[in-house]
Amino acid sequence: MMKFSYYEGAIILIVLSVFLLGAYSPPGLMDDVDAVQAQIARTMLESGDWVTARLNKIAYMEKPPMKYWLIAAFFGIFGVHDWVARLPIALGAALLAWIVFHFGKWSLSERAGFQAGLAISTCIGLFLFTRVLISDVLVTLSITVALWAFLRIIDTDELNPNRWSVIGAGCISIGILAKGLIAIVFPLGIAGLYLVITKEIFQKRVWQRLNLPLFIFVILVISLPWHILATLRNPPYLDFSVVSEPGKYRGFFWFYFFNEHILRFLGKRHPRDYNTVPLLSFWLLNLVWLFPWSTFLFNLKELKLTFNPQNRLERVSILAICWVVVVMFFFSFSTRHEYYSMPIYPALALLIGFILDKKENLPRFGLWLITIICSLAIPVILLILYLVRNIEVSGDISNALIKSEDVYEVYTRALGHFGDLTLGSFAYLRFPLVMALISTLLGLTAFYFSKKMRNFACIIIAIMMLIFFQAAQQALIVFEPYLGSRPLAVSLKTSPPGKLIVDNQYYVFSSVFFYYNPKEALLLNGQINNLEYGSYAPNAPDVFINDTEFKELWEKSDRCYLLVEKSSFERLQKLVGAKNFYTIQEAGGKLLLTNLALQN
Repeated sequence: MMKFSYYEGAIILIVLSVFLLGAYSPPGLMDDVDAVQAQIARTMLESGDWVTARLNKIAYMEKPPMKYWLIAAFFGIFGVHDWVARLPIALGAALLAWIVFHFGKWSLSERAGFQAGLAISTCIGLFLFTRVLISDVLVTLSITVALWAFLRIIDTDELNPNRWSVIGAGCISIGILAKGLIAIVFPLGIAGLYLVITKEIFQKRVWQRLNLPLFIFVILVISLPWHILATLRNPPYLDFSVVSEPGKYRGFFWFYFFNEHILRFLGKRHPRDYNTVPLLSFWLLNLVWLFPWSTFLFNLKELKLTFNPQNRLERVSILAICWVVVVMFFFSFSTRHEYYSMPIYPALALLIGFILDKKENLPRFGLWLITIICSLAIPVILLILYLVRNIEVSGDISNALIKSEDVYEVYTRALGHFGDLTLGSFAYLRFPLVMALISTLLGLTAFYFSKKMRNFACIIIAIMMLIFFQAAQQALIVFEPYLGSRPLAVSLKTSPPGKLIVDNQYYVFSSVFFYYNPKEALLLNGQINNLEYGSYAPNAPDVFINDTEFKELWEKSDRCYLLVEKSSFERLQKLVGAKNFYTIQEAGGKLLLTNLALQN
């Protein structure tokens, strides 16, 4: 029977409450990338085509398939539900925290592993960037296990290095199928830098234990078949052009390897539907993503790093530094989102665990920073609650938000919607604000317990974050009508049959596609961004229409439905005439309309 220590049990309990219970609770899937991933997985399951991802019957070749396979597999077991779609990401995050715990335990002590696991499972970044169905946590998990396997291989105390070669190669292969080639670039770059710095690259023993033929064989066996099948099913097969241009279809091989890897890295990919975080912000924001535990990184000097490591602690510490340097250096020359730095979270968590384990008391500087931040947050929250005390709310929160007109500049960033907030919008967020207040008040007590009960102080900090995460979850529920379109899908399900037309690109109303699941929809002026390339493929379905075609359809006697953002509705009224629209549902600043009156 498997036995869990107090430390391991605490980590398991925390990850269950943060990630798995969070996956089951509201809100529903959001528009944009969230519902897109779930719908691709459902299409794979229903069509039986597990090679080529599709949206609205258009080939979608941007991402490798592991995430879709996992979601589709869970759909097959538990049925198609939004909480089921979240399970692979939630399980990936939970498993990552558990792996970091055991990595830290192997490196130094169980307490160090516990504190490292605590740091990664209750940091802001991992919570924030697993609210959406992006695969970065899966590739982070694969890189973490691969690097641990690397250290196990070169450790002379390890009696079976070949087993770890297989484990490491297998994880890299899964990472390649989850996120792409960075899953092999990062581990090889990090391991290579480590071997150079420690001068172990010149030791014959190291290369014998690495067993590169076995390592390469496993990677090819696992990762190569899908790439070959995807290339064969989506010709032309081999195109090596380094120019990305609209209207040109070059098959899967060119789009996936050149457009999505090389040209995206260089910022020359078409379509340009993404933004990049300023370099200094990209580096400094990691202090936010690892908060509150990042405050202890200022005591990094306590580890006394050496380029001639003699024990596991020193080896893992040097590897963690190489880990951070390689990933951050890579993205310093590439386009980047805030969450692209997620692969360094385990490295920083391990360093934090080692720092905390080295000292009998928690580092005072880090505790002071946490105390100061909580002390500043408390009056701000109280002031907001006071200012909105008499504000009455009606409808959903979209009525109090100011949406930016520059969609790609603002909303392609993780915190872009924060700019939509107004003072009045906080009236809808009273309950989350109260929870955040309780969280910060609890955080202040960590300083009091830090001297005599260090482990208890760490638990208090973790509980502070758990309450804060619940506050964030409640806020997301309030934002659901604004960030998603499920109410419109519910109305569609109870409406008479008709042709569905979506204004703008697919992503704008992607949650309607998931919750309503139409066989096909027409996209009005939507041949842009993610579906543009696939629309040029031979035999691609004709699902894109322009204003003229829309006007013809809308004026016919056949029933049509239109999904449109309220801010864009005036243009269509001028095109067709205001009297030709009948409103079925309005939610979150979005409209569901029809061209024929509904009978009561």
